[in-house]
Amino acid sequence: MNADSCLFQFHRQNLGYGASPVLPDLTLKIYQGERVALLGESGTGKSTLLRHLRELRPKEVAWCPQNPSLVPVLSTFHNIYMGRLAHYSVWYNLANLVRPQAKPKAEIGELADNLGLGSQLWQSAERLSGGQQSRVNLGRALYQNRPIFMGDEPVSALDERQADALLQLLCVRHKTVVLALHNIEQALTHCTRIIGLRAGRVVLDAPTHTLNAADLSGLYQVA
Repeated sequence: MNADSCLFQFHRQNLGYGASPVLPDLTLKIYQGERVALLGESGTGKSTLLRHLRELRPKEVAWCPQNPSLVPVLSTFHNIYMGRLAHYSVWYNLANLVRPQAKPKAEIGELADNLGLGSQLWQSAERLSGGQQSRVNLGRALYQNRPIFMGDEPVSALDERQADALLQLLCVRHKTVVLALHNIEQALTHCTRIIGLRAGRVVLDAPTHTLNAADLSGLYQVA
């Protein structure tokens, strides 16, 4: 990889909280154009790594958390629109809350269709199923329209068919992607590089085309 294309770099850094880092002595580089899957059991440091990556380039990262944290009384449209609140003035945002404007209506309407939410566009978030709320969460991140996409288990609440379609969508819309995933097949299908974590250490880092499911299954076995 060209050094000029390096977006994120850690060199023997301790990432975490206080005197007991979650990821001690971490050395890692992530380059522009990579689609990276972070794999490993819960508690291995995937979420911590994502948080520190986001802090390095906060204005360039579209973030999709694991917990949707939607505003229950607002519609699908308005929850997705919240992804761009910082792009507009307070007055424009207030106006859009009362009477959605033509441009965001068209943009979010198209995005909702791609997410399979077209018929729920004006339905309040509290009336949506868990899977639909997960898709709204993903839509809010996509609507941020930033070059780097990061997600913490962004499709874990969806069935495999829906998950594959939406992972493909976010990879098409973003040149660089970093995802914490739990599904090995999704990582192998949609990502170009896999970083495996165990007990706060990087124990595997390789291009996807050199790996198979058996190579990765050990990340989910008790050492």
